Amino acid sequence: MTDPTASSAPQNAEQANARQRYVVGIKDLPLSCPLPEMALWNSHPRVFLPIEAERECQCPYCGAHFVLEE
Repeated sequence: MTDPTASSAPQNAEQANARQRYVVGIKDLPLSCPLPEMALWNSHPRVFLPIEAERECQCPYCGAHFVLEE
């Protein structure tokens, strides 16, 4: 029998929204929050963020601030 309270996230996954500032690169585009390496089970729905024009953006759900580095 499986434990219904057990997480399906990888053991080394970062907890979603654990930091307030994230530096991302071109390889991370299109940018979405939460990021793929975050544990999704305790976070908000995935939202795509338009970071290309301003090089910075903020998630409307959790307030995480993303900065695009080249």
